[in-house]
Amino acid sequence: MKPVPQRSELEIEALVEAFESASIAPAAFDHHAHVTIALWYLMRLPYDVAVARMRERTQHFAAATRHPQLYNETITLFWMKLLRHVLEEADRSAPATEIVASVLARWGSQAFVFKHYTKERVLSETAKREWVEPDLRPLGFG
Repeated sequence: MKPVPQRSELEIEALVEAFESASIAPAAFDHHAHVTIALWYLMRLPYDVAVARMRERTQHFAAATRHPQLYNETITLFWMKLLRHVLEEADRSAPATEIVASVLARWGSQAFVFKHYTKERVLSETAKREWVEPDLRPLGFG
């Protein structure tokens, strides 16, 4: 797993703004950036609104950067569900930057998805379009 970036609140806000305007380079929109943005939404918006925003902005980013393969509904919902669960257990009195760094230290790899899904299932055309239940083990959060 790559080192966890230590971003200030201003750096996180700049990351979110760059993502929303699709001005961030596709290579910079890695798993850490994706999780950071998702956490930022989840810490500031009701869950349904955060999910809708993540979905819409990721699809916009993918289209704007001509990388439509970046969007996968199942993977997006998997991470939003997991991150909501993680935040429910987190010390919400801690600064947002500490929460983000802590979550990235534990969940900063995409590998966790594959404890629940085979690659074939989670990368299928159906999973890209709509939520698909795990085929290896149930979520245990949601």
